[in-house]
Amino acid sequence: MTSFGHDVYDDVIVGGGHNGLVAAAYLARAGRSVLVLERLGNTGGAAISTRPFVGVDARLSRYSYLVSLLPAKIVRDLGLNFAVRKRTVSSYTPVERDGRAGGLLVGGGESRTRESFARLTGSEREYESWRAFYGRTGRLAEKVFPTLTEPLPTRAELRARIDDEAAWRMLFEEPFGRAVEEHFTDDLVRGVVLTDALIGTFADAHDASLVQNRCFLYHVIGGGTGDWDVPVGGMGALTDALAAAARAAGAEIATGHEVLRIDTDGRAPAEVTFRTATGEGRVVGRTVLVNASPRTLGELLGEAESAPPVEGAQLKVNMLLRRLPRLRDTSVDPREAFGGTFHIAEGYAELARAYAEAATGELPSVPPSEIYCHSLTDPSILGPELVAQGYQTLTLFGLHTPARLFGHDNQGAREVLLTGTLAQLDAHLAEPLTDCLAFDADGRPCIEAKTPLDLERELRLPGGHIFHRDLSWPYADDQGAAGRWGVGTPYANVLLCGAGAVRGGGVSGVPGHNAAMAVLGH
Repeated sequence: MTSFGHDVYDDVIVGGGHNGLVAAAYLARAGRSVLVLERLGNTGGAAISTRPFVGVDARLSRYSYLVSLLPAKIVRDLGLNFAVRKRTVSSYTPVERDGRAGGLLVGGGESRTRESFARLTGSEREYESWRAFYGRTGRLAEKVFPTLTEPLPTRAELRARIDDEAAWRMLFEEPFGRAVEEHFTDDLVRGVVLTDALIGTFADAHDASLVQNRCFLYHVIGGGTGDWDVPVGGMGALTDALAAAARAAGAEIATGHEVLRIDTDGRAPAEVTFRTATGEGRVVGRTVLVNASPRTLGELLGEAESAPPVEGAQLKVNMLLRRLPRLRDTSVDPREAFGGTFHIAEGYAELARAYAEAATGELPSVPPSEIYCHSLTDPSILGPELVAQGYQTLTLFGLHTPARLFGHDNQGAREVLLTGTLAQLDAHLAEPLTDCLAFDADGRPCIEAKTPLDLERELRLPGGHIFHRDLSWPYADDQGAAGRWGVGTPYANVLLCGAGAVRGGGVSGVPGHNAAMAVLGH
């Protein structure tokens, strides 16, 4: 049976994903005894890099893949050997109009972006609306993002800090679709704007719950700019750096330890029961931080019904290509088009139709998705020979594919959806994508797809939900037991430090930081 360094730890952390590692590093640096228990054989959770294709030297960010919400403060505080790179192009969206292949390029300088809008829409009005709209969200981001690593503000305090009633109404009070339709007239432009409200979120533009607003908010405040950056070395570079920082500070990390139960009355130290390959064991922690979903937290506490069911709604596809495909739109270089976010079937009407079909239990007939190429910005994830031969990665994220669509036949639905999704991409290519795919050592094409049910099975994401549950508003009102830092539970000595915490979601480290601050009494 496992032998640990202490009989009783100051802090036991359940789960060695990036948030758990952030908390471990902060707490250990404060001189506390810290033990991290991780079910899998490696740390990192969804933020890992792997070689998914047999015999191929390509280290891909298999699940999470871009960085926006990670505060530079955490990187500085923990002395992480980790960096990100900016993408020179924000997005490219291909479209066919009047029988001609074209597209909308956002990036490469203001003049190119302005010209691209004008070619698409016939005037500069839409571009001016774009600039005004994102100027407003940018000013909001500058004010909101720093609050994520501060004690929770109240709704009124955050509203006063933003100090822009039009922006507050647009994002916090009215369905986001209203703002999209008020600011933009072109269907393609509207769709590009709406996509940030739908990543990992199954909702209509006019959903009364405003879950789409919350998703959009978190996608545009990152770093105070809303930029989505490429992690140098892949996402695993971040979690490897976090694990190294935690260990260097004195934290113990035990992989292959699946936590089964947490017994506590909220006052006395908690007993944590775990299972390994050789049997069960127990360890005691004065505080327990749970880097898992609220549903898993309830199960560990014997309160499985305390968390409502949740459902993820995305398709994740990883690919390795021998070369980038040629585009039907010859006005843009494929290296630019795929270097940013390449939107596919994400017009405003197309997104509405895909949602309506999925809501009735049908796979979208025109599946929306978006792609980007990590290796264009950061070729270090590929071996030298692959780089020399021009190989590239592609990461695809499909929208409006809720877990319910895969329950009857996950494998069959996955294959149908993947075929339909690639067909939508092929419609804008001058050659089939399959002609560009690399092959692994066994002669199989280098492509893998993950449905919400796959993510639930592999990572224990509830319903495959990448945020563990619907994103929360970043303020304190109506958060119940979440407490001053948004990480509390009904038990004073048990904290939630995963993506399901208030202000959780995405690769941010924010819940880990905030849980550590709560423990340290800040």
